Amino acid sequence: MIRLVSMAAIPVSLVIAGCALAADQQPVLKGPAAFGDWRADRPGVRRLIEPADLPKPYVTKSASNSAGVADMPSDAKPHLPPGFTAELVASGIDNPRVVRVAPNGDLFVADSEANQIRVYRLTEGGAKPAGKGIFAGGLNQPYGIAFYPPGDDPKWVYVANSDSIVRFPYRGGDLKASGERETIVDNIPANHHWTRDIAFSPDGQTLYLSVGSGSNVAESMGKAPEGGLEAWAKSQPLGAAWGSEEGRADVRAFDPDGKNGRIVATGLRNCSGMTIQPATGALWCVVNERDALGDNVPAEYATSVREGAFYGWPWYYIGNNEDPRHKGERPDLAGKVTIPDVLMQAHSAPLNIAFYDGKDLPADTGFPKEYRGDAFVALHGSWNRGNRTGYKVVRLKFKDGKPTGEYEDFMTGFVVSNGEVWGRPVGVAVAGDGSLIVTEDGNGTIWRVTYGGGRS
Repeated sequence: MIRLVSMAAIPVSLVIAGCALAADQQPVLKGPAAFGDWRADRPGVRRLIEPADLPKPYVTKSASNSAGVADMPSDAKPHLPPGFTAELVASGIDNPRVVRVAPNGDLFVADSEANQIRVYRLTEGGAKPAGKGIFAGGLNQPYGIAFYPPGDDPKWVYVANSDSIVRFPYRGGDLKASGERETIVDNIPANHHWTRDIAFSPDGQTLYLSVGSGSNVAESMGKAPEGGLEAWAKSQPLGAAWGSEEGRADVRAFDPDGKNGRIVATGLRNCSGMTIQPATGALWCVVNERDALGDNVPAEYATSVREGAFYGWPWYYIGNNEDPRHKGERPDLAGKVTIPDVLMQAHSAPLNIAFYDGKDLPADTGFPKEYRGDAFVALHGSWNRGNRTGYKVVRLKFKDGKPTGEYEDFMTGFVVSNGEVWGRPVGVAVAGDGSLIVTEDGNGTIWRVTYGGGRS
């Protein structure tokens, strides 16, 4: 259970009217000005970080600065832009992580430490659950959830454990699985980065799986694979790792039955969240980059995932920047690293992403029209940074289906002080009524965000 404390525990700086500033009144923070910390965060603050802005490695020392988790204040609510409201759906959950919305509107939540999938059915137009259940238990650190086939009448719920993908029979409205689990993919390496996300292509023909690295920067992988580097490079996808990291730091693809596995892209240190962009059908990842190079390097990122692309880990980062811990090891990969689409502050720990489509919503419902086509990303928060950052939900800006590179603070207020936070955002999902669902695992809560202000 959550012990509630007084709002007085939160500094005045967090409750001032900063979140009343409209986004278009604030300049875009660029270059070093974009590398602030939680004290500068408030709804509407915009940042643009470009590859050339990244400092050299080791400009600052590597910090170990994990946040303590405080009890949620009794009258706490996240800070949002003007006209938006956050309502508490549920609290006291062990470890709410990914949230996905079923076609009938039910919220499926991965309660990872409890090894189960929870379901919440909300009242119409409200945040209070009208029904709830444990859809499935006895899992192994479940995280990603996907409905198959995509569309209005799925027959299966797929769940990504840390070491496998399983599926359960599903009929719309089920609060508990009506049949036994079936293993679709097994033998997924599970140590270290364990958050496995899954997503289906729009046509339902391809099941995507993200598998994070087994280390920070492949410390124990070895400098060359068995048989030699040249032979390995010729027989494997561009940038594929070997040894203890073989089949990791990548995105894989399978048929819906788990057959015909292949690697889609490599060098993604930990793609902890995936989704399909409705406007283009492209697969997107949010990626946790490596640690111990300093406060502001390398940037975290969100990116569309290109077939056959290599994103750098462990030898390079954000383009042709060579990791000094692997200096001179892979000159053959120089100039072959795909630069990601949107860079975010280093060590912010992006965990999930959801696009705000809104194409099926009436014009006067959901979020304002300028949000449509943008994406929301949950930033779990830093530990390897001297000045704390993250602990918020941000909005990635798009124009005509393409990212501008800018991102904007949307949901803040989870930080209590320089040493404590009460919320660590993890999951984001857009409900059928246009509301945004957010999970956080600091105090184990789920929030529903709606808009009721004047429209542009």
